[in-house]
Amino acid sequence: MLNKETTEINGKEVKLLETHKTNVNYTTEKQQVFIIGSKGIPSNYGGFESFVEKLTEYRTNDKIRYHVARISHDNLRYEYNGAKCFNVNVPNIGPAKAIYYDMAALHYCIQYCKERPAIKVPIFYVLACRIGPFIKYFKREIRKLGGVLYVNPDGHEWKRRKWSAPVRMYWKVSERLMVKHADLLICDSKNIEKYIKEDYKKYHPTTKYIAYGSDTKPSILASSDKTYIQWMKDRSLELKDYYLMVGRFVPENNYETIIREFMNSDTEKFLVIITTINNKFFEELKIRTYFDKDPRIKFVGTVYDQNLLRKIRENAYGYIHGHEVGGTNPSLLEALSSTSLNLLLSVEFNREVGKDAAIYWDKEEGNLADLINKCDELPSSEIAQLATKAKNRIVEAYSWESIVNSYETTFLTQPSVVVEAFPQLERANKKIHATIMYRE
Repeated sequence: MLNKETTEINGKEVKLLETHKTNVNYTTEKQQVFIIGSKGIPSNYGGFESFVEKLTEYRTNDKIRYHVARISHDNLRYEYNGAKCFNVNVPNIGPAKAIYYDMAALHYCIQYCKERPAIKVPIFYVLACRIGPFIKYFKREIRKLGGVLYVNPDGHEWKRRKWSAPVRMYWKVSERLMVKHADLLICDSKNIEKYIKEDYKKYHPTTKYIAYGSDTKPSILASSDKTYIQWMKDRSLELKDYYLMVGRFVPENNYETIIREFMNSDTEKFLVIITTINNKFFEELKIRTYFDKDPRIKFVGTVYDQNLLRKIRENAYGYIHGHEVGGTNPSLLEALSSTSLNLLLSVEFNREVGKDAAIYWDKEEGNLADLINKCDELPSSEIAQLATKAKNRIVEAYSWESIVNSYETTFLTQPSVVVEAFPQLERANKKIHATIMYRE
């Protein structure tokens, strides 16, 4: 039962906190970690959001205090999973919205520390490389606090085909500058870490590999659950009669190749696609593939209920993964943890994760279609072996317990910081007004 001290965010109860105010009497012996760049917690959907949710949920060391920014339209402060969370009121300025959000959130965190001198060596952990052209200013302010800047470089945003050439150039420059000014780059993929070390070796980047996480817990929904049964019935699906795709609806996830190959296969199963539809891309795919003429292709929208989504994964015949840009993909880990048969695009990021627990395909015409035909005939014993290998892969390398432990160890053993001398700057609270215009 909610009262005036609590509210709900994304269906979860959170404890309301007082409006932010200066507190010169603030004392703490905890390591303060400020997380910027996710959409916030409680998470609704998304890789970084799920990561921050699990990082705070699985926290075991009470010497750490997390502060988490959340994109919103107000300035609410609240506590969730023991973390102090704050909303950042972000205007609707199109593609520049995420950049404004990161800058405003980082400014808030720096100001918070300025008003609490007891905070020593704060860690500012920025997820993704969106604000590179502006990071030098923020790094100077962080240094004045005696703090450190950590960055998760995410994947190759500058490779995403949805961006125009000028925007891809911005992402590449931004990544370079984030790498240059970071005290530590935490990479969730060994291949991303290798790329950072090789492409930016002139900056001598300090890196650390900490993977993204998952778990192998089965869905709490029974096969007789009414919600699950109704979802399947509404889409004319039955147990193990469908292959599954889950992910962002963007070209680099190879929807066109997968749909075309599936249509060219002989399978009598369905291809169930769980994604947020982009109408422009959807219509382009329809024109290029005529998937609307094939009753096996089912776009079913999004599924935000994580227990329902896991149940859908568990009961799929197989999962098809076409992501080729970025590091460790959360949807791939979730598939390995819950789907028995996984068909992955053969790129270094996917092979790093799946190893011998999956079957691989390439974009050569006919390759995936032939693989689907062969998978339809696989003995159940062979599928069971792959399922066991997949779950073991998650337990051995991607359990949330071990991931969170690695993060806590990292946050409590931060590098020594040399506090640089700078001329006195005005320390009054300033609002950031960033107008960054560019087109998709």
